[in-house]
Amino acid sequence: MLESVKIQRRQSEIRSQLSELVGKDTPSEDETRSMETLDQEYRTNETRYRAALVSEDDERREAGAELETRSEREWSELASRFEVRQVALALDEGRKLDGATAEMVEELRSAGGFQGIPVPLEALETRAGETLAGGTPDPIRTMPTIDRLFANSSATRMGARMIQIGSGEIEYPVATGGAQPGWAGSETGDVPGPQAYTTTDIPMKPDQTLGVQMKITRKALKQSGAGLEQAVRRDMSAAIQQETDRAIFLGSGSSGEPLGIFPGASTYGITETAVDAAASYAAFRAAAVRFMTANAAGSPGAVNLLLRPEIFDGMDADLISGTAVSEWDRLIAKIGNVVMTTNGIAAPAGDPLESKALLTTTTNGVAPVFCGMWGAVDLIRDPYSDAKSGQLRLTALTTMDVTVARGVQLEILTGVQ
Repeated sequence: MLESVKIQRRQSEIRSQLSELVGKDTPSEDETRSMETLDQEYRTNETRYRAALVSEDDERREAGAELETRSEREWSELASRFEVRQVALALDEGRKLDGATAEMVEELRSAGGFQGIPVPLEALETRAGETLAGGTPDPIRTMPTIDRLFANSSATRMGARMIQIGSGEIEYPVATGGAQPGWAGSETGDVPGPQAYTTTDIPMKPDQTLGVQMKITRKALKQSGAGLEQAVRRDMSAAIQQETDRAIFLGSGSSGEPLGIFPGASTYGITETAVDAAASYAAFRAAAVRFMTANAAGSPGAVNLLLRPEIFDGMDADLISGTAVSEWDRLIAKIGNVVMTTNGIAAPAGDPLESKALLTTTTNGVAPVFCGMWGAVDLIRDPYSDAKSGQLRLTALTTMDVTVARGVQLEILTGVQ
């Protein structure tokens, strides 16, 4: 117990004793001496109390910091022990959830909005070896990270920020104008007047819901045991990752899909530059220079480049005359991060075959793309559709949206042959 707390309790006892003594009209000599002793002790304790507060200041700050971060750490620890297998058995047999799984489900239910059993997104990360695993990232205080779930996705490698939203809508104010420097024209002249600090809000709304359906046979439920945990997690995680990755780049913005980067280029204010020539280092270098000229990137190493594998094939086969160095070798030596995908860019089409490429950069900590996911994965049981064969059908629902903070942080190249 802190010394200051002990002193406070003693002061309370002294006040209580004094209140009894001063209430007597004719106190005895012993009672009078007792009052003097208590009064002297009370004044001494006041000095001790102030000194204790000063000496305990660092200890109180450490305790406060621990209290502020304890809930985030406890949530990460619970997520590392969450068992999807328990959820599957609860949906199929009505088995009672227990341990960390039951605690997390109860916590998520308290937030509301789930028809089935909620599964936290952190629990879907692929774990090697044992069913129980630690090492999950500690979420930041404003919103917990879910990057581990999509660690190998093209979107995160291109700088997209994956964020988890509890409920409601969220928006990111992005500065579009602010202070302007200037010089005084003379000794008594004024510097330029103040400029308005302006921002634009980039909202994300829970209007798009992604669904994944899985079938679990009766034999799998009875025979697989703990192995079912890994199978369900890998299957669900892979399906969500694949479709989320595609929607971030190619989402149509209709039929329930969010608006992706390529279809939404004009909406997001992203510059589209036509190459209309064979893919070359010079074309991508020119795009990187445009980034740096617009003050979006400080160097070619800060630029991310997304390409189709077919582009790699053509550039790697194009050797510079008289050398063994290809156009591809020059590209990866200069550009910071080159990512290849078959899921985020449409297949080459036309004659000659043409594809697209995307350049992104992170400026002053602001990601080029934001992907918001609301709440946890809502896992709903359907024991009736496949009841004749004893199969269990599970539907996993998650709500997400995509937005671009600043279009200047992205550029699309078209007609890359």
